[in-house]
Amino acid sequence: MLELREESCYPMSLMGVNVGLASVDAVIALLAFAQLMRIHSRNTHNGWTRQKVFHLMIGSSNLGYFLYFVLTIVAACEGWIFWSHSCGFVVMAFPKILFLAAFLLLLSFWVDLCHQSNNEEDEDDVYSPREALLEKSKPNASADSRRRCCSFRAVKVGSRQKVVVLVTLLVFLFMLVAAVLLWIGRGRNPIDSSVVARVYVDLFAVAVLLLGVALACYGLVLFLKMSKVRSERASSEMWKVAGLAVVSVLCFTSSAAVAIFTDIPLLFNWHGQKINGVCTSLLMVLYYFIGSSVPSAFVLWVMRELPPPLITFRQQESRTIAFISVDSSVTVQPLRWTAAASVQNQASRASPI
Repeated sequence: MLELREESCYPMSLMGVNVGLASVDAVIALLAFAQLMRIHSRNTHNGWTRQKVFHLMIGSSNLGYFLYFVLTIVAACEGWIFWSHSCGFVVMAFPKILFLAAFLLLLSFWVDLCHQSNNEEDEDDVYSPREALLEKSKPNASADSRRRCCSFRAVKVGSRQKVVVLVTLLVFLFMLVAAVLLWIGRGRNPIDSSVVARVYVDLFAVAVLLLGVALACYGLVLFLKMSKVRSERASSEMWKVAGLAVVSVLCFTSSAAVAIFTDIPLLFNWHGQKINGVCTSLLMVLYYFIGSSVPSAFVLWVMRELPPPLITFRQQESRTIAFISVDSSVTVQPLRWTAAASVQNQASRASPI
């Protein structure tokens, strides 16, 4: 059992904030994974859709934050030496990278939609929220749904989504390099671990700030383009885009400001120094709750709608063909035209969320 001693653990105010933030992130992670299972149970034939990927990334990010807050309390009370060097840094940075990747992915879809009319060659890379994100192949009735979900042989990612994957890998590599330098800096050498961690946090904060500005700009462009469409669905999607843009720029700006001007992201390297419990608690709420939990919860709320259940029309189609088999040359072709028109109408109503 952990003994909450004032000289070894966090002050009680910080302890309560860590427990509260861990609880919030645990709830968000549970909601994201539960919704992911519900979505997958109703939409197994499309593989990994945009909606599934967002729920997976947000759930994984908040699960990482939950582990970080719990392990931070345990490390402070148990006096883990290795935690303050590189292990705590890795556990702190990894969920933030997943969070950044999720909103970079959202930005890439918004860029696709903004340039859809200008770049006709990229029209195939624009997906609806329930359309396959990583796999675009014709459905096969004999294919196993579990194989379709877990197989990555026929992976096809849009050009801008490939850039997101590349940027995420580069940030992850940069984080590993910084962690190695932190570990080396614990010995007798000219490497200053605190400077390495400070440089990483500042650069990451600048990237988050730029991401918020980009989401605000492209959100405004999408809002203006969708305001010209006279339909109830377009109006609903328009305000979702506006809400996401406003929440992103406000939350990311506050988070970046706290990261640049304070040492809140570096509290994993706490060694029992005297800190202002009230001020630090407020800054932690501003950095973690406002900067990460609120945008994650807002994305889950925006994408809360479940896809329609899969309905097989094979038996109905066979009965219809048998019924009109006497004059199939006249009737079958209009049915194909109707199906094609329906697919085009669904594609034209692709949601930016």
